[in-house]
Amino acid sequence: MKNKSKRFAAIQEIISNSVVGSQEELLHRLAERDFVLTQATLSRDLKQMKVLKTINSYGEYVYQMPTQVVASEEKVSMEKYMSANICTSVDFSSNIVVIHTKPGYASSLASEIDEQANDAILGTVAGDDTIFAVKKENLTQQEVIEALSRVIPTIKR
Repeated sequence: MKNKSKRFAAIQEIISNSVVGSQEELLHRLAERDFVLTQATLSRDLKQMKVLKTINSYGEYVYQMPTQVVASEEKVSMEKYMSANICTSVDFSSNIVVIHTKPGYASSLASEIDEQANDAILGTVAGDDTIFAVKKENLTQQEVIEALSRVIPTIKR
C-alpha cells in the first residue's frame, strides 16, 4: 500500500506540473521515477484518483487533477462538462447500456455513473469514448434513463 500512495503522489505531481496527453506518456514519466506498472494499473489509478481528461487552451486533450479543473475546490460536477454535450448517444441491448461520448471522456463519466446512478446500474467498463454499463434486473429502459439523467442531464437515446 505504501507503493500505491507514493505512486498516487507521483501521478498527481506529474499531472499538476506538466502537460500529459496520454497514458503512454504518463507511464514513461512514472518509469523515469522508478515506478514500473502496467497500463491497466495506471488506468485504474487514474479512475480512482478521478483524474479528468480535458481540452487545454491549445485544443489538446490533457490529463488534469479535479482541483485543477474546478476553481475554489468545489466537487467536480459532470454537469459542467455536459454543457459541451460529451454524451453523444445511449443505446440498450438486453441488460447492457452502451453510452458513447466524445473521445477522452468515457472514463470520467463512467466513474460518475458508478457513484451516482448505482440504484439502476450495477457497474461500468469504460474505454476512450464508450461505456458499457450493466443495468439492474427488472428495470425499464425509462427508469435507467431517469437514473442516468442525474449524471447526464443532456441524455438522449
